[in-house]
Amino acid sequence: MIRSLVLSTLIVATTAITAQQSPRTDFPSYTGGNPIPMRVAIVGLEHGHVDGFLQSLPQHPEVQLVGIADADSNLIDKYAQKFNLDKSLFFKSEANMIEVRRPHWVLVYTSIAQHRPAIDIAAQYGVSVVVEKPLTISLDDAYHIRDMANQHKVQVLVNYETTWYSSNRAVYDAVRDNKLGPVRRVVVHDGHQGPQEIGVPPEFLSWLTDPAQNGAGALYDFGCYGADLVTWLMHGETPLTVTAVVNRNKPDKYRNVDDDATVILQYPHAQAVIMPSWNWPFGRKDMEVYGATGYAITVGPDHLRVRLEHEDQEQGSAAPSLPATEKDSLSYLAAVLAGKVTPKGDLSALDTNITVMQILDAARQSARTGQTVHLHPAN
Repeated sequence: MIRSLVLSTLIVATTAITAQQSPRTDFPSYTGGNPIPMRVAIVGLEHGHVDGFLQSLPQHPEVQLVGIADADSNLIDKYAQKFNLDKSLFFKSEANMIEVRRPHWVLVYTSIAQHRPAIDIAAQYGVSVVVEKPLTISLDDAYHIRDMANQHKVQVLVNYETTWYSSNRAVYDAVRDNKLGPVRRVVVHDGHQGPQEIGVPPEFLSWLTDPAQNGAGALYDFGCYGADLVTWLMHGETPLTVTAVVNRNKPDKYRNVDDDATVILQYPHAQAVIMPSWNWPFGRKDMEVYGATGYAITVGPDHLRVRLEHEDQEQGSAAPSLPATEKDSLSYLAAVLAGKVTPKGDLSALDTNITVMQILDAARQSARTGQTVHLHPAN
């Protein structure tokens, strides 16, 4: 859904920053051991994942929601009523909200195409940003976002549900400790029955099925998970080639975007296959990693199946718990803000997600042209 939020916030941001000539520097200080809560603000309410964030907020007394920027009065009423939010929290303009509420982090729940303008505004005020996956809709946008983050010295992070799966970390640790031998093949499955089929809200569905706002269909919506995990496992390495095919199996429901895709990434000594889809019979987010001497397969958020060299059969087990600083997105943000965690090369980090955007951009091009796309490391 394209609304007036971006235009109004850009106008206010430009006016305010021109008057100041520099970003604000009087934002509340925060350290991990300080009783002052971490101040977060929301930009946009049309991404359905905002519902999950608001549901989880009461479990984080160390986090304070200080503002919400959205121009849609219907969405404001919806979320104010559902979560008993005071109307004083709501603003029509992102820039005005930052000026008044001075958050430590801005959490962006717009369409994917609106990530770039939302980040631009926050960065000019020196405020770090978290967007829902993927980072943006194109590699050009990704480079612009990186330039803004560097120029204004802010963090830009990407939130994936699978980042907080202890099963994924257990597989990563097995690879790191050489328990599987050199990685030869990675297979990642992500998706569900389809956004219409699972009943996502209309404001969410409208942009998910609009390629100008979502970048693609299932290819971007769920392909980003696999690209993120594989890039992490490969320590940020850019694949040599990307080959993708997409299907429109349900054109009556998803007329303008793909609903199924297969993406093959070729590395010098390994291959990764990413399978995002809105056609799975059940929702799934799982990964298989095959090394030269063993394999590990995730089973849900916190279990896995593993078979190592010289073992007669695979073993199932629970994955060790994640560190307290990485158990969920808000704990991670608090750790980053307090200087306990430096986002570099991890699943949320900007450098990782620049490579993710290389992969998604190339996959879209490959699917459109029918040709394999050759890549080089990100500029």
